[in-house]
Amino acid sequence: MDLLFSLGQTIAATIFDVFPIAGILIFFQVFVLRRPVPHLKKVLIGSVYVIIGLAFFLVGLEKALFPLGKEMARQLTDPAFIAGSGEIRDLGWSDYYWVYIFAFAIGFATTIAEPALIAVALKARDVSGGSLGAWGLRLAVAFGVALSLGVGTFRIVTGTPLFMYMIAGYLIVIVQTFFAPKMIVPLAYDSGGVTTSTVTVPLVAALGLGLASTVPGRSALLDGFGLIALASLFPMITVMGYAQISEWLARRDSPKTAKADRLKNQEP
Repeated sequence: MDLLFSLGQTIAATIFDVFPIAGILIFFQVFVLRRPVPHLKKVLIGSVYVIIGLAFFLVGLEKALFPLGKEMARQLTDPAFIAGSGEIRDLGWSDYYWVYIFAFAIGFATTIAEPALIAVALKARDVSGGSLGAWGLRLAVAFGVALSLGVGTFRIVTGTPLFMYMIAGYLIVIVQTFFAPKMIVPLAYDSGGVTTSTVTVPLVAALGLGLASTVPGRSALLDGFGLIALASLFPMITVMGYAQISEWLARRDSPKTAKADRLKNQEP
């Protein structure tokens, strides 16, 4: 009964949240464009699906993903687990290597499954005529998020300030912007934003707060947040790096290809 009551409250809250969006769309369609809503029946049915889906998703976050992320962080930072069969001692940053591995793996997996990233990758492939591969872009972004969570959990464990990582990261982005292929720069900047969406954010937030709550000497408020900021930054670096490496490989192989073509043309 508690679950049903929670679901009902969430549906009501979702309707309240979606209502302004629907109101703006209807206002512009009816009063600005002065046209009826096309396929009104399908739009209404789809809106019901959206509200129900969002409600189930939000309840799932509250009942499953947030507790799971916090529990995983608690177990991975348990001194008894870290010490293994040895004696429990004062722990250093290098003792939390399983936390870094888990953060890297969960960052990669959640980003590969991110619906917003899939949509952007497919659109980029279509607009570029296939020169930008959807899977290549998704892997580059996923590696960036995975790397950001590994670095972010290291920051939480060591307690170093977030601004140091942000300044260093954006300096790299600025330098890369001058040297990366121009066609990839806007896409790389957008790739940083699409990572902070429905699948990635809940697990990342839960992991950061859970880790900061269990590591001795860390504050959930001061140290628990910031992983999402890093998850938006690192994909810019990896996507532009992916494009730069691809361009360099193409330039390196082009003389070999041209030479092979000349030799082939010289054959009797």
